[in-house]
Amino acid sequence: MRTTPTDARTTEDVIDLLRAQHGRIRDLFDQVMHTEGEARKEAFRQLVRLLAVHETAEEELIHPMARRLPGGDGIVDDRLAEERAAKELLTELDGMNTDDPGFLKSIDKLRMDVLTHARAEERYEFDRLKDEFSPAQLRGFAAAVRAAEATAPTRPHPGTESATKNLLAGPMVAVVDRVRDLIRDARDKG
Repeated sequence: MRTTPTDARTTEDVIDLLRAQHGRIRDLFDQVMHTEGEARKEAFRQLVRLLAVHETAEEELIHPMARRLPGGDGIVDDRLAEERAAKELLTELDGMNTDDPGFLKSIDKLRMDVLTHARAEERYEFDRLKDEFSPAQLRGFAAAVRAAEATAPTRPHPGTESATKNLLAGPMVAVVDRVRDLIRDARDKG
């Protein structure tokens, strides 16, 4: 069942973009949970990549803006703790065979954690940011998020849950991740 509210590739408002990505994440979890074999493996690869680039962009751009809101530090600290826990579990899953009997149990736990996290972001960060910034600013932030995602790592890296750490380590880690992705894709096709 497709739950993506809008097309994340064409929306111009950063909040709509991030909500659309949350919808795509829900869709990918559903595909992973309800497929098997190569279809599950491919859906999981897409999920890992989307979660990695999405969280990197939020950590670099959205969370720093949300810290400026009243009570923002506590809200962001809670989201960062959730993101780190999700990255740790996602890293474990990324090393598993998607046909492993324990995979579905772990992916379901990750799904619940990530969807709870997304709802908290939407409620405590996104709605407040939408009220705080003008439509022109929100469009500018969407362009910045897309730029951050274009150069973000494609795999989870627990411990990089800050704008500074992402900006320092991100470019090098992103190159390594993208090379690993190319090698894996070539090996799978060969």
